[in-house]
Amino acid sequence: MNKRFLSLAITLLVLVSVTGMSASLAAPEDQTSPTSNKVVLTEVQKNEIANLYKDILEKKKLLLTKYVEYGVITEEKAVSIIAHFEGHYKELEKNGFVPNWDSQKGHRKHD
Repeated sequence: MNKRFLSLAITLLVLVSVTGMSASLAAPEDQTSPTSNKVVLTEVQKNEIANLYKDILEKKKLLLTKYVEYGVITEEKAVSIIAHFEGHYKELEKNGFVPNWDSQKGHRKHD
């Protein structure tokens, strides 16, 4: 009887723990994310971020060039990836270098 009681107590403890954890991990629905309000950067901030992105883009291009040189990817694939990176940069530039992390591309809200 003692083993049965102990196993029942452990089972209940695990059940309560898992139920409590899942409830605490769920985010409140009415909470807004920090990027949902419109942030407008100053020209100095935009220039600083633009320079950082340009540096990153150049490093990524250099990395892809090395991958092509070593035969890891084809030149066509590298050109495609670079075009994607440049498109991302243009989109950021269009949005004033404020990323749109809240967009739910391809995702729909569930009822």
